[in-house]
Amino acid sequence: MTLQGLLALLAQRPEFRRLLEELRKGEGLPALTGVTEAARPYVIAALAKALKQPFLVVVDDEAQANQMVESLKVFVEQPNDVLCLPDRDALPYERLISDALTMQKRMQAMIALVEQERDVIAVCSARALTQPVMPPQELSAALYTLQVGHEVDLTLMLEHLFKLGYEPVAEVEEPGQFSHRGGIVDLFPPTLPRPVRVEFFGDEIESLRTFDQETQRSLNPIATCVIGPAREALPIRGPEAVKELEQLHTEMLVSESEERWKRDLENLRQGLSFDDITFYLPYLHNVTTMLDYLPRSGLLILDNAESIQNRIAELDEQAQEMKERFERDRENPPHLRDAHIGWNRLEPKIQQRRQLNFAGILSAVEGEFDAQLRGGTEQLMPNYSSANAYGGRLRAFVLDCRRALKNRERVVIVTAQARRMAEVLSDESILRDEAIHVSPGTNIQAPPDVGTVTLIQGQLVEGWQSRSLALSVYTDTEIFGWSRRRNALRRKPFTPASFLAEVNPGDYVVHQEHGIGRLEGLVKLNMTGVEREYLLIQYAGTDKLYIPTDQLDRVTRYISMGEAVPALSKLGTTEWTRVKSKVKESVQDIARELLRLYSEREASKGFAFSPDSEQPWLQELEDAFPYEET
Repeated sequence: MTLQGLLALLAQRPEFRRLLEELRKGEGLPALTGVTEAARPYVIAALAKALKQPFLVVVDDEAQANQMVESLKVFVEQPNDVLCLPDRDALPYERLISDALTMQKRMQAMIALVEQERDVIAVCSARALTQPVMPPQELSAALYTLQVGHEVDLTLMLEHLFKLGYEPVAEVEEPGQFSHRGGIVDLFPPTLPRPVRVEFFGDEIESLRTFDQETQRSLNPIATCVIGPAREALPIRGPEAVKELEQLHTEMLVSESEERWKRDLENLRQGLSFDDITFYLPYLHNVTTMLDYLPRSGLLILDNAESIQNRIAELDEQAQEMKERFERDRENPPHLRDAHIGWNRLEPKIQQRRQLNFAGILSAVEGEFDAQLRGGTEQLMPNYSSANAYGGRLRAFVLDCRRALKNRERVVIVTAQARRMAEVLSDESILRDEAIHVSPGTNIQAPPDVGTVTLIQGQLVEGWQSRSLALSVYTDTEIFGWSRRRNALRRKPFTPASFLAEVNPGDYVVHQEHGIGRLEGLVKLNMTGVEREYLLIQYAGTDKLYIPTDQLDRVTRYISMGEAVPALSKLGTTEWTRVKSKVKESVQDIARELLRLYSEREASKGFAFSPDSEQPWLQELEDAFPYEET
């Protein structure tokens, strides 16, 4: 689904062109205090199309980042150029292996910004902004391009993969792995959805093909491939880092932490990568922040700067409390390098960037928003407001649509049930006078005419309205009071107490993102100065996951037809993602078969029977019923 045709409406506005002029000058940058949250992806997409520059959009939290990405993809020409940079799973000073999919998305966004070959829109949360990363120059230097027809020293290539943290294996299954058999090298860069098979003829690359990691069969040929680091920290400077790490007082650590510390230092001394090497990132790189990944020509967009600053202030306190807690519990030695970038270091970097700040300040004029220059009152943008909510009152919605058509406005309806909505509008005769043909589609490639209703089959998070654009966008959220989510997993109301009453220690459970594990029970941990209860789940090997009790809706009890013991998932791999993909494909196959079956039934010849009410025997039977109906 795409709504990019709506961008032309905004591009034609003189106030939008003035905004572009201000952004290009880089002086007196505007603070837009008038764009309702639902319309911000639309405005950002219009700016991206006009400026043709990389954007870094910072929002309050990861949930908002995912929502922003989902909405932006609807309006841009190249949805693949909108990338989410998710938060690292580990809190500051914590040892926790990131999920493989999280690591993959982070590396994709970082490499796309470094390469500067596309005008990408990267979206991250305030927390992701505080998480240290390697300098963009070091990431750029680590990139390795393979191209069909080029000559490559195979030995040097394998050495380079090793330095980039790739793990040598017999058979490639996970991102960050590689294998070598004669003149064939299989490798799985974290930036690609599938692994790549490199076939050599002497020192020349004869072919590059993606392959299925399940069947190991080659799939599609590709011309070129960019190989990035397997993890966010490279072991190249391991021996140097060890010299500094050995100066820390680790003799006071608890035995388990001390053994792990020694094992990690030995790996670093040998220049080897390992699962939680990112813990030592501040010692392996001169760390920086994602702000440095945005090119100087790029635009930094803050979705409510005040909220972001307050969020980072909270994260600053949390990081300090985490550091003190791990030292107090003797899990980490004292005086570790900072694993968190605080507001005092971020603020100067933010001020140096060309930026645009969305701030939701409601004006007193009919509940609409006005966009103003920072420190001024010049209006730059059309007025935006949230779309009216109807909560299933279809008659009221239809009347408002009729009123909009009478006023020569455009109505765009994005709904998961577009055909049913077309029937509702037709039944209410809203389209009769205007003689508009409504055929639900999935794209808007050009601006709709005024006085029209456009139905789009799809999903959008929220709708919005703009009088200046004569445009109203409605979604299922406003029309029905809900939005049908394809990934909704739980159909019944959920409470932590009800879930805990269903399971016992030793039961197998399933986490949405991490897969099958064994429930160990409830434990109490003191995090950020507050003692809370966590659900402890044991995964394959020594992997453990602590889940706050307010996030138990992500966990369900494992159910199977037989009594076979399930295999535990391994954290930090794509194993569970592959299992879910297989199930999704199977469900889609079943759905396609059902569609085919019901299509055949619909098209087949039927037989009409007279209504039962016309049968005299039915009336006699009802009259003979000896009891009073209830």
